[in-house]
Amino acid sequence: MGSSGCRCVSAEARAVAHLVRPGAVGYAARVTTDETPPRRYALQSLFGPGKAGMTMHTPHAAHLGLRVVEIGPAFGVCALPFREELIGDPRRRVIFGGAITTLIDHASGLAVACSVEELTAIATIDLRVDYLRAAEPDLELFARADCYRLTRTVAFVRAVAWERSPGDPFASALGTFMLGANRTDSTYERLVRARQGDDR
Repeated sequence: MGSSGCRCVSAEARAVAHLVRPGAVGYAARVTTDETPPRRYALQSLFGPGKAGMTMHTPHAAHLGLRVVEIGPAFGVCALPFREELIGDPRRRVIFGGAITTLIDHASGLAVACSVEELTAIATIDLRVDYLRAAEPDLELFARADCYRLTRTVAFVRAVAWERSPGDPFASALGTFMLGANRTDSTYERLVRARQGDDR
């Protein structure tokens, strides 16, 4: 990996360093209002700490025990609790790489959903995960993804994953996601509709 790649990981680690304290991830979402007019986000009413229902409509995420920690403008933070059945290397008690990739992919898709002005279907085009070291065993894993660019049909995302501190990530990732990939009912659209119903 070139020097620019290292800077990217360090920048992402710094960007999320305020989120994690021992045993807690703090709420950090802020909706900026310096744009004229202020930018509108489709999921803005859900910004803040994660809610239990955010993974219930995604069966594989619910099966893995993924939870949404926090969402905000163009970012998402998710967590994967440590479970014995997710171990891929019994000797080292390391979590199976596929579960970690799913954690990062879920956070990345969430970041894209939190960056669009109108809800649309989202599909992963490409996700490259670089493992910087093995994740420590017996710890909950976190991933934060930030959507840094949107075009009409494609979103671009950076992500990091860690277990103790985002300043010491065990993985970094770059992803591209298709917008409007299909016309199926979106999980996030159902959540927004439910939230709007609660607010009335």
